[in-house]
Amino acid sequence: MRHIYPLPILLALPTIGMLLFGTVAHGSDAHGKFYGAKQTEYPDWFEHSFLDLKDDLAEATRSNKRLMLLFTQNGCPYCNALVERNLAQKDIQDAIRKNLNVIHINMWGDREVTGLDGKSYTEKTYAAAMKVQFTPTLLFFDEQGKTVLRLNGYLPPNRFKIAIDYVTQKKEKEIGYREYVAANQPRAMTGNMQQEAFFCQGPVDLRPAAGAKGKPIAVFFEQRDCPDCDTLHGKVLQDKDIGDSLRHFHAVQLDMWSQTPLTTPDGKKTNARDWARALDVKYAPTIVVFNEQGKEIIRSEAMFKVFHTRGIFDYVSSGGYREQPSFQRWLSARADHFREQGKDVDIWSYADEKPQK
Repeated sequence: MRHIYPLPILLALPTIGMLLFGTVAHGSDAHGKFYGAKQTEYPDWFEHSFLDLKDDLAEATRSNKRLMLLFTQNGCPYCNALVERNLAQKDIQDAIRKNLNVIHINMWGDREVTGLDGKSYTEKTYAAAMKVQFTPTLLFFDEQGKTVLRLNGYLPPNRFKIAIDYVTQKKEKEIGYREYVAANQPRAMTGNMQQEAFFCQGPVDLRPAAGAKGKPIAVFFEQRDCPDCDTLHGKVLQDKDIGDSLRHFHAVQLDMWSQTPLTTPDGKKTNARDWARALDVKYAPTIVVFNEQGKEIIRSEAMFKVFHTRGIFDYVSSGGYREQPSFQRWLSARADHFREQGKDVDIWSYADEKPQK
């Protein structure tokens, strides 16, 4: 039984609050303004599903397609960019509609979901079970229900098209995703990796009691000829607050394809290329953030602007992850706190931009 359950097409902004982006309108004691949230109209060609994912997988396979799950939330500007920038491009939309069945899940929703494991969930408990920390998150499955690729966060159209081609052309049978991206990504105008004052120099020793000296660790996996790395440095890391946050970290920059020797947080001697592979770092830039004990807490592997990027670092350095395992909920409380102090919250601007109302 298909195409009966009504899919919520229009996700309007709530009038009281949003879990990721903070409260849009508090009472009279709220002074800070809120910028950047966007409402999104999702395409009517998305599948209308009972959210029995085993049934959805079977139907996709019968149609000679693959299954794609899209996790979103209300007011998410990155979800809006996915629809209005990426899916609006004909070659991307044609490739998805021809080769994928798209199931849309609200990560805070209450609809019943039957997972591929046969267990019953709600949308929000299923998102938690799948460890969704960013929106949009996209999961692509093969015909046996195995995850072929996972995209945690928004990718610009050029990088997103590479991911879609990899899945729809079943390239995983021939090549790993990180190697496929490296062979197909566009090249930057500058050939060298950009440096920052907060990057530590010298031998890379990330052991908590040695080189990291008891600080949380931020590892920037980058590469030469990387347009998105240039954007990260030119439009995000130039923000003063991010620079201040990173001074509390042992921050290192690694060329993910290099033989740079290093010692990992758990004391293993290796090189940057092999460690990136072991961590399943698929593309540049990826920022992997560890706590003071050398345990990975969260990573950024998509396009995030200033508010979310700074939030990732502060989530770890403040120890917020210890009390709140959901980064989304922690970030919402952070936005509320800022606004209660009379500070504006802007979730959708780069360091060199004014708030986008």
